[in-house]
Amino acid sequence: MSTLLVIGGTGFFGKSILDCFRRGGLEKWGIERVIAMSRNAESLRKEAPQLISSKVELFSADITTTATLPAADIVIHAAASTDAARYMSCPMQEQQNIEAGTDNYCKLAKIFHAGSNILYVSSGAVYGKQPACMTHIPEEYSASDLSELPDGKRDYAIAKRDAEKAIKNLGQHGLSVSIARCFAFAGPWLPRNQHFAIGNFIEDGLQGRPITVKARKEVYRSYMYADDLVEWMMTIALHASSKCPVYNVGSDQAVLMGDVARLVANEFGVDAHVPDITEPDVDRYIPLIEKAKRELGLTLRHDLISAVRCSARNIYP
Repeated sequence: MSTLLVIGGTGFFGKSILDCFRRGGLEKWGIERVIAMSRNAESLRKEAPQLISSKVELFSADITTTATLPAADIVIHAAASTDAARYMSCPMQEQQNIEAGTDNYCKLAKIFHAGSNILYVSSGAVYGKQPACMTHIPEEYSASDLSELPDGKRDYAIAKRDAEKAIKNLGQHGLSVSIARCFAFAGPWLPRNQHFAIGNFIEDGLQGRPITVKARKEVYRSYMYADDLVEWMMTIALHASSKCPVYNVGSDQAVLMGDVARLVANEFGVDAHVPDITEPDVDRYIPLIEKAKRELGLTLRHDLISAVRCSARNIYP
C-alpha cells in the first residue's frame, strides 16, 4: 500500500484528487493515505470537510521556503496559483513563486523523494499561442517565443517552462520524474468566480442568470472531467523515470465556446446569449493526446456533455 503526497493540495487539482480518493478511486493504485500539502492545508477542514478522513493528512508548509517534506511513494507537484487576476496584477511575483517553488522542491526531492515517483503539473501554456491552422497541439511542438500570449499568461508560461527544465534536471540526477502538460477541465471543485469560462457558466446557471459569451471570434476549447484528470495524472506518475516522459493531459474534443455556453444553459434551463462571429482571428487551446493513449492506454471516460452534467449535479459550495 502506498502514500500519495499532493503539493498544492487545497486547489482544484488537490481537491479533485482527494474527492476521487474518498470515493475509492485511488484503490487500484494501492493508495491508502494521501497527504495534502499547501500553505494553509488546515483550510480544507472548513472549505471541504467531506474530503477529510483519518486517511488524509494535512501538512501546512510553503513549498518555496520549507526545509522538509513528508515521505511519499508518489508525489504530485501541483502548487501554483491559477487565478489569472493575480498574474495580471503582479505577474513577476507569481512567476517567481512558481520558479521558487519548483527550485526548492528540486533541492528537497533529492533528500526526501529520491525513491519516489514524481509528477510535475505543467501547462499547455508552455506551447505559446496555438497556431490557428493547428487543430491539436502535440508534445513536440515548441513555439520560438511566448510574445503572442496575453499579459499575465506569458509570465505564467515562462515560469512553467523554467519549472519543466528544473524537473527534467532531477531526472538527470537519477530521480523518477514525469510532466503533465494540462489544458482545460471541468469538475465540481473548479472555481466558479475566476477566469475559467465553464466554471463561470455553471455559476451563472446555478444563480438562474443567462449565460453570456463576449468573444466575437472563433474560440475553441475542450474539457476533461476531473475524474479523468486524476486517472491520467496517477498513470503518468507511475510511469515516471529518469528520462522524464512528458504528456499532454486534457480532452481532444474541440468545441466552440458558444456551444459550451448553450450546453450549460440547457442543463440549467437558462438562456444563452452568444454573439455572431465577426472577427477573423481563431483562438484554439486543444491538446493532441495520442501519445498518452498509445503509450499508456489512457482514454477519456467522459465527453463534454457528461463532464458538464457531472460538474453541475455534484457541485460543492
